Amino acid sequence: MATLVLALGLVLCIEGLVFALAPSRIEDLLRSLAELPVETRRAFGLGALALGVLLVWLARLLGV
Repeated sequence: MATLVLALGLVLCIEGLVFALAPSRIEDLLRSLAELPVETRRAFGLGALALGVLLVWLARLLGV
């Protein structure tokens, strides 16, 4: 449970940093994402999911 809280905290720190440092770039990115077809957005989401699972698996393998 502590690892989950740590992971969520790290995600929020990174997300908050991006929003704090470049809010206008985030707006541009969201507009660009809205213009992409649904299939492309779904593929990006699945790719991010696969990368996340891989990173978690590697972290567990390395004993982190």
